[in-house]
Amino acid sequence: MGKREIETSLKNFDKILSDIKEGIFSPFYLLMGEEPYFSDRIIEEITERALSIEERGFNQLILYGSDVTSSQVVESARRFPMLSSRQVVIVKEAQTLDKLDKLELYFKQPMPTTLLVISLTNKSIDKRTTLYKSALANGCVFESFRLFEDMAQQWTERYLKTKGYSISPEAVLLLTEYCGMELRKLSLELEKLITNLPGGVKKIETIHIEENIGISREYNVFELTKAISFKDTLKAVRIVKYFGASPRQFPLVLSISAIFMHFSRLLKYHAAFTGGLKPSKGEIASYIGINPYFLPEYDHAARNYPLIKCMEAISLIRTYDSKSKSSSRGEAEDGEILLELVYKITH
Repeated sequence: MGKREIETSLKNFDKILSDIKEGIFSPFYLLMGEEPYFSDRIIEEITERALSIEERGFNQLILYGSDVTSSQVVESARRFPMLSSRQVVIVKEAQTLDKLDKLELYFKQPMPTTLLVISLTNKSIDKRTTLYKSALANGCVFESFRLFEDMAQQWTERYLKTKGYSISPEAVLLLTEYCGMELRKLSLELEKLITNLPGGVKKIETIHIEENIGISREYNVFELTKAISFKDTLKAVRIVKYFGASPRQFPLVLSISAIFMHFSRLLKYHAAFTGGLKPSKGEIASYIGINPYFLPEYDHAARNYPLIKCMEAISLIRTYDSKSKSSSRGEAEDGEILLELVYKITH
């Protein structure tokens, strides 16, 4: 899935939330895709705004796909509300429902007094089916996608901006590397940070992440790749030894993956200048997928690792990744394998 499709999905998400906040509801919602965070947020807003607190007791029903059948969902949706103008029926984990196609007739003729939400986790309905086409024609269909790493950083900055906060480039990189692409986890950590920030502080720095989440500002993969970029061998070795002492907290596979990603970006940096091209800083940052703030590091890394050296480093990383997963590693511990790899790259 390309960035354009993901950006379109994000715009659709914003539009759906905006409509719900204004009291504009679709007869039903079909939520699906790879990133459950977005479905969670839509359901949260519907739950908060579709009914008053008093109405929810009799007119809000939450079901799970593993506990009901498609026929039972339709039956529930066709009931009339009690002492209210509408009822809300939410079906979570709907990917486990039997015979989803039985919902097609309901999608064609939804109850005007029911707001039905069908939420599939980590799954999408085939767009060629009449079920999907009926849903698209008569209700609201939203499909989510996993964000790319650089998009997760942008998403974090935007999330905080809507709440009146900002975050430094180092802090957002550290946080997104820790949480990965899991927006559920990332949003929880952001809320934790906001709650625990000292009074009057509106910008999240690395020290706040260290104090509230437990990620070290000195010993993390971001600092390791930075040390490799500058060929600061002493610092790199110190970080690797720290990783080796806590293999569960710093799995070898994730460290090798981070180093590989770093040199893959560096390779793209070199490629940006092929054929005499002179791209702008913004173009380079966008092409390699980083915040422009970090370009000076890549400028320096490119001098330390010319194209040939960069390709040699990638070859080394692949070799040690394979070695770490086979019997050829012998009795070498994870920390020793990583130390050997980093030493060979930087020398």
